This record gives sequence, C-alpha cells and structure tokens, in this order.
Amino acid sequence: MKKLIFPMFFLVFFACSSDNESETTTIIDESSVDITSVVQANFTNSYTNDVSVAVSGDYITISSTGLPDHKTPYWGSGHEMYEDFPGTNHANANTSMVAHNYAMTIPIYPQEAINKEETELGAVGMALNGAPIYNDYEGSGVLTEIAWSTFDSTGAHPGPGEDYHYHCEGTYLSVDENNLIGFLRDGFPVYGRKDADGSYPNDLDENGGHTGTTNDFSDEIYHYHISSEEYSTSGLFVIKSGAYHGTKGTFTQ
Repeated sequence: MKKLIFPMFFLVFFACSSDNESETTTIIDESSVDITSVVQANFTNSYTNDVSVAVSGDYITISSTGLPDHKTPYWGSGHEMYEDFPGTNHANANTSMVAHNYAMTIPIYPQEAINKEETELGAVGMALNGAPIYNDYEGSGVLTEIAWSTFDSTGAHPGPGEDYHYHCEGTYLSVDENNLIGFLRDGFPVYGRKDADGSYPNDLDENGGHTGTTNDFSDEIYHYHISSEEYSTSGLFVIKSGAYHGTKGTFTQ
C-alpha cells in the first residue's frame, strides 16, 4: 500500500483572509478499502446536475458548485425551491447563496494517520449533493445561538462568501437515520446517527467514528457518524467535531 501525503490548505469561514500552509502527516501503513465505486455511485445533484467525479492515479476529485438539491430559504423568495425558515428566530439570516467552484481531492484508499489533525474553520468534507460540510466552529469560535438561528431545516446556512454549507443534521440530509451523507477530506465516509442495523453505535472514538461494515461497504472501513448528543441547547446534532481520522486532502474553490 502506498503512503499518501497531501498538502494542507485552509478555507476560513467567517474570516477576511485565508492562510495557506503545507505539512505532511505520517500515516499508518495498513491495508485499506477502495472507496471509488461508492463515491462514483453516490455523488450526484438531482436539481443542479453540477457534481462530477474524476479518478486520477491514487486520488478522486469531486467537483461541484456547492448549491443544494433541496428546498431552503436561501434560494430566495419566489424561487421554486424556496421554503420558509423553521420556527421564528432567524433575524440574523440575511445572506443569500451563490454558486462556487469547489473541488475536493481525497485518496482512493483512505488510511488512518498516526498524528490526528484537528478540523479547522472552513470545509471539512462534502455532502453527496456537492455542498460543503463544516464542523462545529465558526469564525468567532464554537457555534452559538446566533449562528444556529440562521440554519435552515437541514442544518445549513451560507457564510459571508455566500457559500452554503452544512453544520448539523437536518431534513433532506439525514434525520435519525443510517444513510451515507458524504465524505470528509481524509476520504472516510460520514453516516447518520445510526449504524447499518438501525442501532446507535456505542463504540465511537473521540472523533466520532469507528470501524465496521456499512450498507455501502461490505469490507470493514472506518466511518464517521453524525453526533447523537444534542449540541448545547440548540436541539441540533452536529455532523463533525474533533480531528480527522486520516490525512486530509485538498478542498479548493
């Protein structure tokens, strides 16, 4: 098995500028699972038709505009995919969303890193419809009531760059289910709160994942789950917190 090393780039959310750094993370040299067929079969956007998958050498690149394929108030009033905000507390939701040029490159054979890198601001992965996945942080720190008051019914909102992205579980993505929702930048898949058998996993590590078979992988593979613990007082379940299990690939726009 080849050792996979990536340059590291940061996409900063709620910030005026971004810093580019590069470093290497040593991986554990172990056999892994080929994710190519699952990525090719599942990345699609039935509304905008703007998601594409390309395989080159040991890497897969998923490209998209980042626009969702479901209803959200961020399409704008009068749009055929517009729906109202959930509840009434959304006074801070005054940002629209626009198309971007995203490309996420991940390894065909994701592997565990010896040194686990903490997720940072910006995109930590990509949902199957091509919209970015963010962790439980925003520019000022951890998510606050001000931030989650801007979420639509699927736990997402745009940032200052009008970049629509998911932070939490929600309608159209996963609600207390075991379905595949996307992949993180290290190439490992992300699932809803439940395991393939419909139970809640009780052996997740500190980064929200464990190793086992799934509905998509008959061979055991490390995979993340949406948290089953409510975030603060929000009543929401964040998709990702903590570190990457593997070495993160690039995410550009």
